[in-house]
Amino acid sequence: MRPIIIAANWKMNTTPSDAGPLAAAIAAATDAPDVVRVICPPYVCLAPVREALAGTGVAVGAQNVHVMAAGAFTGEIGAAMLAGLADWCIVGHSERRRDQHETDELVGRKLARCLESGLRPIWCVGEQLDEREAGRAEAVVREQVREALTAGGLADGAWSSSIVIAYEPVWAIGTGRTARGSDAAAMAGAIRAALEENGWSHAQAETVPILYGGSVTSASIGEFLAEPAIDGALVGGASLKPDEMAGIVARAATTAAARRAAAG
Repeated sequence: MRPIIIAANWKMNTTPSDAGPLAAAIAAATDAPDVVRVICPPYVCLAPVREALAGTGVAVGAQNVHVMAAGAFTGEIGAAMLAGLADWCIVGHSERRRDQHETDELVGRKLARCLESGLRPIWCVGEQLDEREAGRAEAVVREQVREALTAGGLADGAWSSSIVIAYEPVWAIGTGRTARGSDAAAMAGAIRAALEENGWSHAQAETVPILYGGSVTSASIGEFLAEPAIDGALVGGASLKPDEMAGIVARAATTAAARRAAAG
């Protein structure tokens, strides 16, 4: 059974003084042993968040990592710098693709960097509105998968047990438009098929948890977790609210229990 994962992406919010108390409040409100919980604060908040989460079972993730191990890259953060601060890392988020013009080739190299450095990546893929309206949504995401796997040298599936994929329908984030659970489930199927098309075995592709990442709230999470192909969520704005996170994780815990019972 794939794990149920709820990952919080705080984006460019919180400061070193308020991040720790917020993380502690979320941990206390989401005590669910059957759910993998991850909080990804800004770089400058990693240390206080990790300290606040010690002993809670909630993991810490970074929001990005540089593709190179070290060097003359002013303002960037290498994987070795995250040692002892983070165990997870978001890679290829739609906002970085949009604002920093990150390509799938770069995303693939970052995936490889994370894996070789002991960081568990949450690899984001997803289509834009014009791509969906043109009927190209699945083709776009399949190509994102292919290019990243090729660039990262990950086509043999050897790292399948370490990778998590988040499907971000970019057209449903902050636009007032909403994706349906069926949309996410169909894309999860396309993603797993793309993994197989690019060298992974069926078993390896089925091992990978796929999260939904499109403006998730406690009110909407149930529709996505009702889909067997979806294994959790990458939560944005709602992850800054302990009550919202409590509702999301509670629903995730119910799903985890039901799936465990069904699996026998």
